[in-house]
Amino acid sequence: MSDLKVVATITAKPGSEEIVRDGLSTLAAASRGEDGCLGYELYESSAAPGTFVTVETWTGQEALQAHMTTPHLQAAMGTFGAHLAGAPQIHPLTPIGA
Repeated sequence: MSDLKVVATITAKPGSEEIVRDGLSTLAAASRGEDGCLGYELYESSAAPGTFVTVETWTGQEALQAHMTTPHLQAAMGTFGAHLAGAPQIHPLTPIGA
């Protein structure tokens, strides 16, 4: 079984960038400690400030599904969910070629 790569894009409402940035930083730190998390990086777009991207590596679909139900993810969404411009766009990736 190969690792599962996931990219998520999260966009803050104008004026809410700091709230979302801080919430995502806390979420990323907690997520890195999860069983099945091989990597969890957080970025902010230089071209579109307030647009955040996570680049995640999980041991597989089960680990990703477990992550989606963790208390720290639910708490983070409760803390800054109202400050998002829309729903996070989550993209599990399928490799092309070798």
